[in-house]
Amino acid sequence: MINPKTLHPATLAAQALGATDASTGAVVLPIHTATTFLRDPDNQYRRGRGYGRADNPSYDQPQALLTALEGGAATLLFSSGMAAAAAVFQSLPRDSHVVAPQVMYWGLRSWLKNFAEAWGIAVDFVDATSLDALRRVVRPDRTRLIWIETPANPLWSVTDIAGSAEIAHSAGALLAVDSTAATPVLTRPLALEADLVMHSATKYLNGHSDVIAGTLTTAREDAFWARLRTARSSGGAILGSFEAYLLLRGMRTLFPRVERACRSAQQIAEALSQNPRVLDVLYPGLPRHPGHAVAARQMTGGFGGMLSMRVRGGAEAAIAAAARVEIWKRATSLGGVESLIEHRASVEGADSPAPPDLLRLSVGIEDPGDLIADLESALGG
Repeated sequence: MINPKTLHPATLAAQALGATDASTGAVVLPIHTATTFLRDPDNQYRRGRGYGRADNPSYDQPQALLTALEGGAATLLFSSGMAAAAAVFQSLPRDSHVVAPQVMYWGLRSWLKNFAEAWGIAVDFVDATSLDALRRVVRPDRTRLIWIETPANPLWSVTDIAGSAEIAHSAGALLAVDSTAATPVLTRPLALEADLVMHSATKYLNGHSDVIAGTLTTAREDAFWARLRTARSSGGAILGSFEAYLLLRGMRTLFPRVERACRSAQQIAEALSQNPRVLDVLYPGLPRHPGHAVAARQMTGGFGGMLSMRVRGGAEAAIAAAARVEIWKRATSLGGVESLIEHRASVEGADSPAPPDLLRLSVGIEDPGDLIADLESALGG
């Protein structure tokens, strides 16, 4: 094992912390499929393994790697990003109040609207780009969690992590950050005083559109983290052994993939900004983006591989443009090596913050010139 404190995070990721199989010398760790483990003769589990739902040897390395990349104390793998996020809310005390952003992953927003009350949780949705708005809705006697997402899907609005952490901690609450779009390549929320970081690992961490997974990383192993561990085990939201292996494989190329996507997204955003058939481009890397200054302060090495464009002519024109692309794939999700395009209002429904003329773009690792030409051809009809 290499020392994570002495090397660049890109090296840690590429080498998966340098782990090899002790018994064979293999540079790729084996997949452990066992669901149960031997007790010692005196009925103890001194090797630390008891039953597969509580833990799995295939989790060890991806959890350790993400902990190192985030600069945290520990990481838990979950069966999906939704499972990871839901576990946080379900682990709060009953009668808790939480604050969540108006612009966020639509699946979690929908879950909060439909199920939070049943768990005894009151939710206020606010404009999280405004620290004043966050401060106004916090209830010092009841707020237990502020949840933010930055950059926030699908408008790519930006929230000040350090400012949000100060507000949360002043009220005795935790700050959790959905950092799926930023990844630890660009942002390390724990270094900005966040308490928890969530990733839909299906996206950039895996990066190959072949695994559904989620992660939580904590700044410290405290009582709430112990509740989250129990929630994963008792709730059964566990990842399969092969999926854990695929996730670790994907994380080894995280840095070159994200860096390439960032460079291409910046070029695409600038090109689309000059296209007369585009009403607006939403990308934190553009200086005119309202969150650009905050993003430049808390993101390093780029502004992400996600952007959205608003097409002149409304929903009909946007959907027609998406229908004409040849390289971009019309599909849900993001963060893979292939570039994806999607009309978000159609997916999210009536309460979507996405304007009807908006197309969301997930930039992959293809040649940016080809991607720009494909979009310009599609926009031109």
